[in-house]
Amino acid sequence: MIFDRYYAAIHRYVAARLGTAVADDVAAETFLAAFDQRDRYDLARPEARAWLYGIATNLIGRHRRGEIRLYRAISRSAPREELADHADRVAGRVAAERLSPELARGLAALAKGDRDALLLVACAQLSYAEVAHALDIPAGTVGSRVNRARRKLRTTLGPTAEEIMSHG
Repeated sequence: MIFDRYYAAIHRYVAARLGTAVADDVAAETFLAAFDQRDRYDLARPEARAWLYGIATNLIGRHRRGEIRLYRAISRSAPREELADHADRVAGRVAAERLSPELARGLAALAKGDRDALLLVACAQLSYAEVAHALDIPAGTVGSRVNRARRKLRTTLGPTAEEIMSHG
């Protein structure tokens, strides 16, 4: 039941962070790890959403070099206008593969904790409280990390960064 309810969302989040090539494996590994750790799940929490995103984020950490390589490759790619025509023809592309080169460069430059918090808010649309639970950090720390990441992106990209990353 948990797999059916959350797999698609976890897969989208992993694909946005690492690309589609490894998303199937990492998403499946997330649910395998959840099953293996089910005795540690806090039954007082009615939804497993934040817990699963935390596991996925930890697994993404094992693929950190791949995430940074993906962002750097995108940052070296064609300008966004040229990518738009191609992206329109390629159905099912995930957010990370359509990132502007500038945004990809900015994400690659963020500290791991800041990037994790920001992308859980922006991509997974978790609340700060859910991100705190997912990353096992205080909610205030989530706010600090997200604000710092947004500030750095704003410096790198200008005012459009706030529009891009404010989905939380």
